[in-house]
Amino acid sequence: MNNSFTIGGQIVDLVNSRIFSGVVVVEDGKIVKIEEQPVGNTQYIMPGFVDAHVHVESSMLVPSEFARLAVCHGTVATVSDPHEIGNVLGKEGVRYMVENGKKVPFKFFFGAPSCVPATAFETSGFILDADDIEELMASPDICYLSEVMNYPAVINGNPEMMRKIAAAKRHGKPIDGHAPAVTGDDLQKYVGVGITTDHECFSISGALEKIGLGMKILIREGSAARNFEALIPLMATHPDKLMFCSDDKHPDELYEGHIDVLVRRAIELGYDVMDVLKAASLNAVRHYNLSVGMLQQGDDADFIVVDDIRRPVAKQTYIKGELVAEKGVPNFKYKETATPNIFERPYLYAQDLFVPDKGKKIKVIECFDGQLITKCGIAEPKVVDGGIVSDVDRDILKMVVVNRYQPNKPAVAFIKGFGLKRGALASSVAHDSHNIVAVGATDNDILHAVNLLIEHTGGVTAYCGTEMVAVPLPVAGLMSNEDGYEVAQAYKNADALAKRLGSTLFAPFMTLAFMALLVIPELKLSDRGLFDVTKFGITSIFEE
Repeated sequence: MNNSFTIGGQIVDLVNSRIFSGVVVVEDGKIVKIEEQPVGNTQYIMPGFVDAHVHVESSMLVPSEFARLAVCHGTVATVSDPHEIGNVLGKEGVRYMVENGKKVPFKFFFGAPSCVPATAFETSGFILDADDIEELMASPDICYLSEVMNYPAVINGNPEMMRKIAAAKRHGKPIDGHAPAVTGDDLQKYVGVGITTDHECFSISGALEKIGLGMKILIREGSAARNFEALIPLMATHPDKLMFCSDDKHPDELYEGHIDVLVRRAIELGYDVMDVLKAASLNAVRHYNLSVGMLQQGDDADFIVVDDIRRPVAKQTYIKGELVAEKGVPNFKYKETATPNIFERPYLYAQDLFVPDKGKKIKVIECFDGQLITKCGIAEPKVVDGGIVSDVDRDILKMVVVNRYQPNKPAVAFIKGFGLKRGALASSVAHDSHNIVAVGATDNDILHAVNLLIEHTGGVTAYCGTEMVAVPLPVAGLMSNEDGYEVAQAYKNADALAKRLGSTLFAPFMTLAFMALLVIPELKLSDRGLFDVTKFGITSIFEE
């Protein structure tokens, strides 16, 4: 491993907002000298990209495999919230992520999950209380308090939540936010406790209100939630308040691109190159106090080499002076063998999915492509033999959430927006408690898709008669320990089958996973029943 070398080109100095011709001298992974001088090389040397908020688990890859795909796009670091695995395996799950991430040359900065579970209206594998957060915060491996999703607990001064926030402050670590649609006095209370970021903005007006209260806005473009188009005009007015993040990135999309895609899109729209590059790296490094090099003397040699600064594509990625990727190919590999998991679920039977007709209209979860928010619709149910079933003609499909930690009866509801004409989809990636979530054209299809997933003790499945695809996820039912490129292809096959079955969604599995997330309005489904986020409580599936 050669961590000492000299490289020349056009040096992009984001700290001082300038570009100059020169050479960078690297010794033992550190930048020991930067000399400004004429060089014949026109390539650009610039800081690597930082994903300011991501759940690595949503890539369906363990950190060591996530890193292999990310470095090929010029990403050198992530601010990573491990609350997905925290909900399944508790503190040991967080430690698993930290330790696996250390096996490869990549900079993972993990947080302590603040909301495990996200609410009291669902069943998770573990609960992380304030004492657990205090213990995690004391670790040098934990860099911040992860997104505080239970905003009602903050607004109402819940003592347990206040203790978690106090632990972060005591250890001098930032606190991440998650406050969709929170505004006015409630937002002031939320920000007033010391929460400093939000990645749940859907509009300029909402973002400006939060900026006015001192928050930083993370422009998110993930596999399900996409807010880049709505928020990127802020780059012209508040560039120093912005960071880029993916939040949740499925493996097929991570294979195609990462933060680099947002950088290119923003520059193509005409925004200042320096402002865009700072949002992709420097702003996050400063906000979270990350040990990521910014091309300054004494920094770690973390940088990328590109040919065109106006359309940056990483041809080389360096981390601590190590060439970790070149021309789209990673230069390292670590085989993870440990597959910790909790999956205590017997197979389902047809009667588990039966919903008796009560002669009433039903509430329908209305989902939207590219958004995590839903609406509450009302519809006449389709009834067959005394039971309510999916109505593919009106795109009102049966949806279930199955407790994977205890053999309880599944919760059933109905959803509009998936577009399936036949078959079913099932996943053990179901935010945030990661029970089994499924949607399908018939009860029989749902039954087979769920049981196929149970057979694999976690994963994602698409099923339709003799045609089926399963992507096993043996690590907590969330991640594969196999080669990341192979997992990306397997997921791509599942996604393709979902779309052949009729789904009109850009990322049907990602959208399905968020239909169990009870902290984003308006109507969601937990393993305990249909949940009204606006009233923050369980509600009947029938019109009341």
